[in-house]
Amino acid sequence: MRIAVNQVKEGLAQAAVSAGNTGALMATARFVLKTIQGIERPAIAKFIPSQNGHMTLVLDLGANVDCTPEQLVQFAVIGSELVHALYPNAGAPRVGLLNVGTEDIKGTDTVKQVFKLLSGSKLNFVGNVEGGSIFSGDVDVVVADGFVGNIVLKTIEGAVRFMGSAIKQEFQTNLLTKLGALAAMPALKGFKNKLDPRKFNGAIFLGLRGVVIKSHGGTDAVGFSYALEEAFHEAKADSLTRIQQGVADQLAHLADKKLEVEQAAINID
Repeated sequence: MRIAVNQVKEGLAQAAVSAGNTGALMATARFVLKTIQGIERPAIAKFIPSQNGHMTLVLDLGANVDCTPEQLVQFAVIGSELVHALYPNAGAPRVGLLNVGTEDIKGTDTVKQVFKLLSGSKLNFVGNVEGGSIFSGDVDVVVADGFVGNIVLKTIEGAVRFMGSAIKQEFQTNLLTKLGALAAMPALKGFKNKLDPRKFNGAIFLGLRGVVIKSHGGTDAVGFSYALEEAFHEAKADSLTRIQQGVADQLAHLADKKLEVEQAAINID
């Protein structure tokens, strides 16, 4: 892992892909590559498929279980810039803040502060979103702290395994259901292919000064190839340059807005 990350640092490689230990890879990547200027911590991000063939980027998925409002805003910025770099013709990415409801009065104090900060940003912030929005295709980026994000990811993985097992059991109940399974085989194969976790392998270590992709340690050659493909797309799109430029612009705007608010408060006093 260290050799691969060093090659990215030295410009000998445009991306590093590893199926090694997540914590070790993150620690190595952060130590060697450092974070983008203005970004305090890197986040783990992943594209999740939705109903209409759309892909939703969800972050953070476990790198930071406890985040400040400013760090969550930074995650929103780097997530939005990555999506825009990969899909430049799709317009401004729609950013949603994962919450227990869509109303701006809901959520923890931290989430409420993030809502206010994102509302004053230059991002295409659509407001609070619930978990179902990850699959609806209504947003392009969903932001959460690593504690919530990791639970969401593990729940999704468990739900997919449960659905596959439950469908298989039902079709094996009796002769009639087995015949039904034969008739439905084309649709079942399509369903299995659409939810094949190997096709979505490759978590992104976002916010670093280099492209680093974490493959699932238990995947096969097909799954690892998709992690390599993710790295290739990011390198080809020059996503790092786009993210660095976007972060500088977005955070400068947020700093100006904060200064305006503070100045207004002083004038009131």
